[in-house]
Amino acid sequence: MRRLRTRLAGALVPLLALALALTATACGGSPQAAAAKPAAAVANRVEPLTGTPSPRLPVTVASADGRKVTVRQARRIVPLSGSLSEIVFTLGLGDRVVARDITATFRQAAKLPVVTRNHDVSAESVLSLKPDLVLAETTTGPAEAMDQIREAGVPVLLVGPARGLDDVGPRIAAVAGALGVPAAGKRLTRRTEDRIAVVRAAVPHERTKPRVAFLYLRGSASVYLIGGRGSGATSLLAAAGAVDAGAASGLTKDFTALTTEALVKAAPDAILVMTKGLESVGGIDGLVRIPGVAQTPAGMDRRVVSVEDGVLLNYGPRTDQVLKSVVAQLYGDGAK
Repeated sequence: MRRLRTRLAGALVPLLALALALTATACGGSPQAAAAKPAAAVANRVEPLTGTPSPRLPVTVASADGRKVTVRQARRIVPLSGSLSEIVFTLGLGDRVVARDITATFRQAAKLPVVTRNHDVSAESVLSLKPDLVLAETTTGPAEAMDQIREAGVPVLLVGPARGLDDVGPRIAAVAGALGVPAAGKRLTRRTEDRIAVVRAAVPHERTKPRVAFLYLRGSASVYLIGGRGSGATSLLAAAGAVDAGAASGLTKDFTALTTEALVKAAPDAILVMTKGLESVGGIDGLVRIPGVAQTPAGMDRRVVSVEDGVLLNYGPRTDQVLKSVVAQLYGDGAK
């Protein structure tokens, strides 16, 4: 499920595939103020760089799977994840994108044809659009579909996974390099990192850092997971001045089945969730009915931070907005 992030998809393919089948269907201020504070929404659009870059092609670049990929044209681009689509559009080359993955939900991409089915790539749909470059994550699949695209002679560049804030620059650079606009990639990286730094500088300094548990929820499929080391949320929470409660409690797997014991040990002051996941359990009222949640400080005080599914762990051009939203919800009136 690349909507979450590539790392989450790789760790949970079997379980999340089941979930899809079944579902086809703040700590610094007062607890009450933090719980009542509405989510600071991330803008449903990307902000392209000023000026349209001119690709200098051909180029030969390294793909994350070890292959060398030669890109001769970039007039018809198909990015196979929402995160990669964001980068292409923000670089100023959105007019060259001819299709989208189901996770690319921002406004500029919304009308493009979707070439995935339940998050799996449809090689036939991709090839029907005659792309001259396909951008994909290392977890994009199925493998047979990706092989079919390569065998048709279309260059396929795989980009390394987004594990945390340190991956923002390398992912932008990989895409910009393949598109023949490395200078624009440097500009976008600098802009993104500068904006993240501004948000980090405004984080309230608490004597005791709030503990935040990242939960993945799909209520109608009864899928409840808690993030541990490698879930992708750790660096985002650290940037927000918080501690990843799951990782700090000793959870070594990316994600672990949610149990009362795991929650008690994590002892979160707040809970981080994706918006649709929260909706799937009936909002905050439903969340606190999940066994163990009500016994945590977060459950008792109804401290919940929610961010849109398609952007929370993308680690790309909108990550500063994600971080700002987390900080605003986590600290309530205590945030600058």
